[in-house]
Amino acid sequence: MVAMSSMELLIPKLRLGECHSKSQLLALSSSCIAKQQHPRALMCKASAAESNATALEQTGGKMVVELVGAFNQLTQKINVLSSSSSRLLFKSLKLSIPILQALPLVPDGRSPLSKALSLALLLAALQMDAEVISAGLLTQVLEAGAISIYQVRDRIGTGTAHLLHESMRLKNIPSKVEVLDDDSAAALRKFCLTFYDIRALILDLALKLDMMRHLDYLPRYQQQMLSLEVLKIYAPLAHAVGTNHLSLELEDLSFRYLFPYSYLYVDTWLRSHQPGNKPLIDIYKEQLLQTLKADPILADMVDDVAVKGRYKSRYSTMKKLLRDGRKPEEVNDVLGLRVILNPRSGIDMSQEGERACYRTREIIQSLWKEMPHRTKDYIARPKANGYKSLHMAVDVSDNGMARPLMEIQIRTTEMDMLATGGTASHSLYKGGLTDPEEVCRMLFD
Repeated sequence: MVAMSSMELLIPKLRLGECHSKSQLLALSSSCIAKQQHPRALMCKASAAESNATALEQTGGKMVVELVGAFNQLTQKINVLSSSSSRLLFKSLKLSIPILQALPLVPDGRSPLSKALSLALLLAALQMDAEVISAGLLTQVLEAGAISIYQVRDRIGTGTAHLLHESMRLKNIPSKVEVLDDDSAAALRKFCLTFYDIRALILDLALKLDMMRHLDYLPRYQQQMLSLEVLKIYAPLAHAVGTNHLSLELEDLSFRYLFPYSYLYVDTWLRSHQPGNKPLIDIYKEQLLQTLKADPILADMVDDVAVKGRYKSRYSTMKKLLRDGRKPEEVNDVLGLRVILNPRSGIDMSQEGERACYRTREIIQSLWKEMPHRTKDYIARPKANGYKSLHMAVDVSDNGMARPLMEIQIRTTEMDMLATGGTASHSLYKGGLTDPEEVCRMLFD
């Protein structure tokens, strides 16, 4: 009979991405440390292992639990290109977590680890690579003076160290001008795009968004000062590098702090398009998705179809009201849906995807009244930057109830990646930490 290792006895078939009790993870950390000791330690009884787990919980066990938990939370959300990327993230967590645990709470009341992980998940949502996410995890550690750029270079890698260095330099950008008028803001944005690594720019933009999401603790004058910087410099910069949804959120948060009463007015009006407890956009999204999936012709063309919905941003709505002098009910693109089609594998997926887009438009025309002169075919005539999509507007008013026009975009997954990803879009492979032996090896590497 082959003797099982303590690792196999303690955590048979443990998958770290699944839910496990704290005692299981502590037992794992106990086994990992045992592997660094005399081989006889591996033959300890279950009671001794439990005692070790208790001791570890009081000392280093908490770090191991949080390390494994943080790693799995990240790998559930990101795509890891290779084992080297996975290892880079693990090394960064391994370096940062003990330091973050020792730091005081951040001014907004969060733990430093919670803030670091929020930033890393935000970067993961932007589909950034492992070096950028690693830099995000280490930002607070560097700012606290607990580690230097040179130590990051030696222990983590040159790429991460470079991004952190660039990010630190970007913090001083607003101080380069005395008055933040339109011309100065435009000059600063051009300077950033010309002289900084675009990945460092996206890291800095993610830091700004995390800051804007937690501004309530600051005095009002500081909220407004920071919001003005974000609105004039960073929101347009986010749009310029292709992270459009990040740009929209930065705009809305800045709008909220700079002009709270105007924000409330627009927000209240937008929320009025929400019958009962269910947002209007969700009702139309479900209706369209069911209709598309029920169409047999489209079903032969695609493997999958997804529908996303959005309300026009508060800031964009207010700009349109002020610029055009319109009443709120005259803003036509308040509601928006995006249909994303995944064409079946075949000889020419591109051509099949385009056919599926046109079929989808026909289905929508049978569902709602299409508005003339508001249809744009960027598939037949792509934009100069390669953008492809079908755009249309429909009237969704029913039973005498007037509704704003709803804009609909139709595209394939490939078209959507080009349109929404910008420089932050990558084709990556999702990885995770599933082998307990690998955990031990990485912990003591």
